[in-house]
Amino acid sequence: MIRARACALSFALSALTVACSSAWASVDLIAIGQLSGNGADRSKATAAPLENGAPGNLLGGLGSGLAYAGCDTFLATPDRGPNAIAYKKAIDDTASYINRFQTLILRLEAGGKGDALPYTLNPKLVDTTLLHAREPLVYGDGAAYGVGNGAPALNATNHTHYFMGRSDNFAPARPSSFPLDARFDPESIRVARDGASVFISDEYGPYVYRFDRRTGERIAAYRVPASFAVTTLSPVGNDEISENTSGRVANKGMEGLAISPDGDTLFGVMQSPLIQDGGTNGAYTRILRIDVRTGKTAQFAYPLTNLGTADKPNYPTISDIVAVNDHEFLLDERDGKGLGDDSTAKFKQVYHVDIADAQDVSQTSGESGLAPYAIKKTLFLDVVKALTAYGFKATDIPAKIESLAFGPDVRVGGKLRHTLFIANDNDFLGTVKDTNHPDGIDNPNRFFVFAIDPADLPGYVAQRLPGANGRDGKACRFDRDDHDDHDDHGHGHGQ
Repeated sequence: MIRARACALSFALSALTVACSSAWASVDLIAIGQLSGNGADRSKATAAPLENGAPGNLLGGLGSGLAYAGCDTFLATPDRGPNAIAYKKAIDDTASYINRFQTLILRLEAGGKGDALPYTLNPKLVDTTLLHAREPLVYGDGAAYGVGNGAPALNATNHTHYFMGRSDNFAPARPSSFPLDARFDPESIRVARDGASVFISDEYGPYVYRFDRRTGERIAAYRVPASFAVTTLSPVGNDEISENTSGRVANKGMEGLAISPDGDTLFGVMQSPLIQDGGTNGAYTRILRIDVRTGKTAQFAYPLTNLGTADKPNYPTISDIVAVNDHEFLLDERDGKGLGDDSTAKFKQVYHVDIADAQDVSQTSGESGLAPYAIKKTLFLDVVKALTAYGFKATDIPAKIESLAFGPDVRVGGKLRHTLFIANDNDFLGTVKDTNHPDGIDNPNRFFVFAIDPADLPGYVAQRLPGANGRDGKACRFDRDDHDDHDDHGHGHGQ
């Protein structure tokens, strides 16, 4: 704990990043897994090529959002689809990708003698669930942008209304938070207390929707404050920014979502400050607390790290938030550097915050207005340092480390420890060829697993899920490994 406070003090006195190698005593990399970024998911009905030529069921972007669902099951949501392929700037190169979430088995197996890490991880995709609404949604006709109608052909086939990534699928006379817009950019996912539904946050609205976990049908929409929405809409993100004086910055909406252990409260975090708070040049972004039952909200100011100088500030973005309990959280704060950006990863850090005594800033705006109420944060994990220490080149660390999820407890060296799963958004680019990788390099969907000493998160409370062990109520496996170098590994009961 002393080291953590020293790191926080070092940050407070400097505009540079924290210099210490580890903020907390025992946060260790224990496993790495991956799924190919060139494969297909399980939705064969969407396999036809999109407008940009990419398969409509390309297995990518899994780390936009990751949620634990009990035992070895996780849910992952890709974002709005493969828009890193240039084809039509008038709609920000977005395509008619149907939004979905993937069901994965991420089973930690005890490693063998001599292995570099104590556990192995071989992810398996078991299901794909498409997201849709019962009521008709607003799709663009595409005429003004030289593209076809925004409604997917699968709507007619299945007599339903699918959410999609295309940026022109909105009602122009409505604010961006209008719940009947078909455009949807999922960025985080959490399993509800009932285990049978999920919450997903998005960047376009921003929206927070609840979906049936089995069918993918939307069953609830949560109203966000009007100050989070923009009122002049455009399929081009830069135009939405320049034509509005308040609301979320385009493509930097509600990037992260946490759920309290009892399932009663959601916490959404904006990727960047609202336009009225300074936009991408602002120092404070917002955490939005939502009461699941009443919809009542509160807001808290989160201070972003300055990667530049006091004279020329440069702020990173928030990618996810996960609940330690009902008032403590871990947040993923990062640059966009690394594999996929033809650059070198430098800043990808997980911070710990506590909002127990934080001031509600719902009625406050602007950097100077938020500054007095900013919550304190402490460096918890430096992901770049951890991965380079393991042997990753900084140019090979994924540029978009985007999701956090607590998983099942495991034993490392005979001690029971919590696990934190971290995943990347590979932008649906399964292979990257750039100046750092002139011969090309695989760019898979990666999963990094860290073990946490319970003493470093004394307030941790596992999320309550049906049956205590997961949605199906079946007991989780408990493996024991008697290798001398990996003493007594196994699975305990996680959140």
